[in-house]
Amino acid sequence: MRKLILLGSLLFCMLAVNAQTPLYMPRNFEKAYQNQTRSYSGAPGPKYWQNSATYDIQVNFDPATNLVSGKETIVYTNNSPDNIYMLNFKIFPNLYQKGNIRNMAVSPEDITDGVKITNININDSINPPNPDRIAGTNYFVGVPELKTGNNVKISMSFSYTLNKGSHIRTGSVDSSSWFIAYFFPRIAVYDDINGWDINSYRGITEFYNDFCNFRVSITVPGTFQVWATGDLMNGKDIYTDKIQQRINLAEKQDAIIDIIDSLSLKDKSIVQKQPSHTWIFEAKNVTDFAFALSDHYLWKSTSVEVDPVTKRRTRVDAVFNPSHADYYEVIKYARGTVYNMSYFFPKWPFPYSHETVFDGLDQMEYPMMANDNPLANRAEAIELSVHEIFHTMFPFYMGINETLYAWMDEGWASIGEWLITPKIDSSIIDNYGINTYSAFAGNYTDLPIITPSTQLTESVYATNSYGKTALGYFYVRDMLGDSLFEKALHLYISRWHGKHPEPYDFFYSMNEGAGRNMNWFWKSWFFDSGFPDLAIGKVSQNNKSGSVEVISKGNKPVPVDLTIEFANGSTIKVHKAIDCWEKGNKTVTVTFPATQKIMKVVLGNNRTADVDPSNNEYVVK
Repeated sequence: MRKLILLGSLLFCMLAVNAQTPLYMPRNFEKAYQNQTRSYSGAPGPKYWQNSATYDIQVNFDPATNLVSGKETIVYTNNSPDNIYMLNFKIFPNLYQKGNIRNMAVSPEDITDGVKITNININDSINPPNPDRIAGTNYFVGVPELKTGNNVKISMSFSYTLNKGSHIRTGSVDSSSWFIAYFFPRIAVYDDINGWDINSYRGITEFYNDFCNFRVSITVPGTFQVWATGDLMNGKDIYTDKIQQRINLAEKQDAIIDIIDSLSLKDKSIVQKQPSHTWIFEAKNVTDFAFALSDHYLWKSTSVEVDPVTKRRTRVDAVFNPSHADYYEVIKYARGTVYNMSYFFPKWPFPYSHETVFDGLDQMEYPMMANDNPLANRAEAIELSVHEIFHTMFPFYMGINETLYAWMDEGWASIGEWLITPKIDSSIIDNYGINTYSAFAGNYTDLPIITPSTQLTESVYATNSYGKTALGYFYVRDMLGDSLFEKALHLYISRWHGKHPEPYDFFYSMNEGAGRNMNWFWKSWFFDSGFPDLAIGKVSQNNKSGSVEVISKGNKPVPVDLTIEFANGSTIKVHKAIDCWEKGNKTVTVTFPATQKIMKVVLGNNRTADVDPSNNEYVVK
């Protein structure tokens, strides 16, 4: 029996290889498959590898000057088959350095001299800084030969002035609140596809980081509270007993606890009275680290049992300015998101110990953190909370290369927003990004989704990354059905969490998980140019049934949804999933029972992209 199973598996793999070849693949990807780091089944190949590091960081923040300064020690492990002679450090605050190229606006008062790096030591040998090796947000540092399987220890000091305005994902929030991200020099990803990631951070495209372990000590004046990625290791040494007891209680129950309330702020009974505190956080196997601080924010907290098997709970926090009315409810939106991610979509236990939504000036995600601006509109506040928290899975749990393929995380956050928002408030219909795609589809700026994000302007980046991709995911879910789609998605997640999946890993894993070759759809929706445009053709009826011809005037498939109204005032809805176009046909005939006279036919719904809705209605005159 085992031989038969093995033979069947080999035959399946051979068929899988043949089935996947119609998808265009660039040469650098082909090389990875030849080297067996990736496989045509969608699983990591037998020779898959990725590098990693541990970071021990001591950082100081001076609220009076906005100076960020610190030192770090990194132990970097080379798991690649290559010997490495150079490390590429990402110094993201150089986005604000004078003379650097940016594709987002920066106020003149926020332009700086960039990050100052000193005291570089490699394996305890002094290595003088070399400014000539800084290019944008990349800093290339030579190292002694680092052979495969070996590691190198690097230490350095760093400092820069944090931006007060021009809040691009990080910076001052108000006169005594800050969200601080991308603050430390970090080693870039060296992978099996492109080698070193040398894309410079210019503002629009986001990030690609290795999974690393962090121990971060954050020193701030004693009147401030700090929230961060990871677990606080010395809370008992900083918080008063009252606050620590509230934290402990929040971590064990569903009820919402006011950890820092207005009375705590007034009587200053939050932390031990010291000139300064050093907050120590640890986070393991995460892709990044961020922190925030304030001396006047409220803190609401609760927790969710995210895994019914292990009974593991995730603490959920909302930390906010008392003057922002919407934030008093954000804790409910955040808790609802964590719950529904665990039990509804993607129906995977929330992977981290806490999720903190910080009242900031952006709409941006970080491991275990979100920097979300206040919103007066309740629906928008819920949608934002869902979107940013959903990013916990994509990109952070999955290690996605956002820099090149933003659609691999933003598309998921968008469909997560569509599906989870009504679970929190059933009156909200969230169609974020769909109308934008319909408006731009087929224009000269409408490029294939697979186009690297670094090659896109801001408007094209947004269209490709959000609504357009989310529709693709939504249509596949509709075609497969919830259960089979979940099975395929879980295969992809289980294979690639904690690793670095690329587009083909997703496509091939979904094919295998569904037991179905969906390359016709991946090719049409993700690789090909074109636009969706359906139209009503001939409408017919006899005594017992009716039929509507639907014409595909465009060349991107979308599902067929018809609403038929009859003379007696009744209506029926008829749906055909997107695979009704799988064979390349240009027409689909939909039949349905019709004992009453047809009076009106409407084609499409709020999840159907269509560049020309003028031909989507038939009315009997």
